[in-house]
Amino acid sequence: MSGEATVTTEATAGALFTAHTPASGRLLAQRGLFDGPSAVVSKDLYLEVVSGVASRDRETVTLEPSARATGNTYFGRFPASYWQRWTTVRSVTVEAVVSGSGRLAVRASDVAGDSRTVAVEAMTDVVQRTVTLEAKLDKFVDGGGLWLDLETDAVERLTVSQVRWTVDAPESVRPTAVTICTMNRADDCLSNLRTLADSLPALETLDAIYVADQGGDTVDSRDGFAAVAADLGDKLKYVKQPNLGGAGGFTRGLYEVAGQAAAEHANVLFMDDDVLLEPDIVIRLTAFSNKAANPMIVGGQMLNLLHPNQLHVGAEYAQLNALQPGVPVPHSPATADLLGLDRRGKKVRQERRLDAGYNGWWSCLIPSEIVQKIGYPMPFFFQWDDAEYSYRARAAGFPTVTLPGAGVWHADFHWKDWDEWHRYFNLRNSIITAALHSPFDLNLLSRVLLSQVMRYLLGMQYGLTATLIKAVEDFLEGPEILHDGGVAAMKEIRELRAQYPETQRHDPTNVPGIPSNNIVINNTAPRPSMQRAVLAKRVLNRVLGKNRFKMGAIPADEAHWWHVSLFKTAVVTDASQEGVRVRSYDKERMVDLAKRTLQVVGRLRKEGHAVQAQYKRAMPELTSRENWKRLYEL
Repeated sequence: MSGEATVTTEATAGALFTAHTPASGRLLAQRGLFDGPSAVVSKDLYLEVVSGVASRDRETVTLEPSARATGNTYFGRFPASYWQRWTTVRSVTVEAVVSGSGRLAVRASDVAGDSRTVAVEAMTDVVQRTVTLEAKLDKFVDGGGLWLDLETDAVERLTVSQVRWTVDAPESVRPTAVTICTMNRADDCLSNLRTLADSLPALETLDAIYVADQGGDTVDSRDGFAAVAADLGDKLKYVKQPNLGGAGGFTRGLYEVAGQAAAEHANVLFMDDDVLLEPDIVIRLTAFSNKAANPMIVGGQMLNLLHPNQLHVGAEYAQLNALQPGVPVPHSPATADLLGLDRRGKKVRQERRLDAGYNGWWSCLIPSEIVQKIGYPMPFFFQWDDAEYSYRARAAGFPTVTLPGAGVWHADFHWKDWDEWHRYFNLRNSIITAALHSPFDLNLLSRVLLSQVMRYLLGMQYGLTATLIKAVEDFLEGPEILHDGGVAAMKEIRELRAQYPETQRHDPTNVPGIPSNNIVINNTAPRPSMQRAVLAKRVLNRVLGKNRFKMGAIPADEAHWWHVSLFKTAVVTDASQEGVRVRSYDKERMVDLAKRTLQVVGRLRKEGHAVQAQYKRAMPELTSRENWKRLYEL
């Protein structure tokens, strides 16, 4: 395949998605790796040297005499509890090629984190011996994992390589197509294509890689694209299409795979363009899906890119009627240091099995049977598409599992400011999702929206308030608002927000109209103990135009409504830490936005259930192949 090759029309039936049957009768479930895909990643996430000296590279570790190392790490563990609960597998085999002298032991944990030894083999002066250990998956329903420990005595060295966790292969192994949605992140996307190309020998079940390029700075414009395309060969399907947001980019992969004649039983693995990719996630998610007792969505976990040792969340769900995504399920680790200790003084390990509500599309595998049963994603353009699809699938009998140890690194969410144009899509799409998949209690929904607006207005976030108003107004327009996949809405919300100065970010040393030396930090008081009384007082002072402080600088983590509402002008640090926003009190604008909010919430209470019915009637058409074909202009 040349670097210039592109797919511009529907995929035609070809040799893709043929069944794989391993000659060994074993299915590779995960590799035992000892180093990450980048130097920024700690090797201790893969194999921890407990004592002595050991050298670690990607697939080989050498222990010097009197050394111990453990695979009881994030990537080293085999998620036994998930395999016992959700798959038909009842034992797993660990294979390794060993030279030297020492001991290999498979160890297990339970839901409390207490460890036990399952299988051990000692060897003396061996050369390239294949060692095989087996562990039953029979005591892990509530939690626990498996891992490999290594040890040497006081005299000899031990080298271990080619560690493979395998399970019995199904009669035919369903293949996987990776789908990468990209928009003006050509270098990031190319880097991930290179990672996949370099890992192809291990990715036996990877049949295709679809790249849906929606930007002006295209991936194929890069010098390295032709070489990567040549290495990937006919597996790479590079598509240029109109910008339809993340929903349109990811759905393109589903659309193309469904166009293949042999794809009735295939997996599509969504992957963000800007992740730092651990390619073993393709193996781990594909194997789990292949052995699942019933079709299900299988998601990978997210690690924080700016803090590579941090797990974003073990599993999450959405409070639909309250418009709240990303809520950690009970017992879930959240922003957890995988190399640190928990409150009990134990190393952070996700022992307990968790049931997810949905999984983010930074890395998420969807079997073709689910698409055949429930259709394609909603044309949301951006945000809540992942949650909506998982909750729709769950209603049809297809749960979502977030698999521990299957992770990629993605930009930390808490370093993204909430007051951005995409907040419109977050709000609008969350209301649509609530209308489709929740009781849609309009009293609760109204309280949530009014509470948000009150905080925004007290904090002088007038553009964010206008963003919310437009999101509710557009929801009330009904399903027609989704006709173009969100293209017009993106343009409109950007134009709307440009009318509000506090939505713009400035260099902290060059704030318009304010001398840099006059901007002094004014720290917040603790959270009020009597919040309702304080809230009433702040609202009254805002209406009367009273301000305790004329101006001050406020750190991002202290920009609470009870603090910002004391200022006439507040220079607030952006959550990205790349600049500041200037929020200035404007009574006229505040009163106008408050009135408009009451009007649109009043409309929502009156018209909400009728509009809800419209979306439910329209969903089959919105999620149909024909609708996406129209959006793709095919």
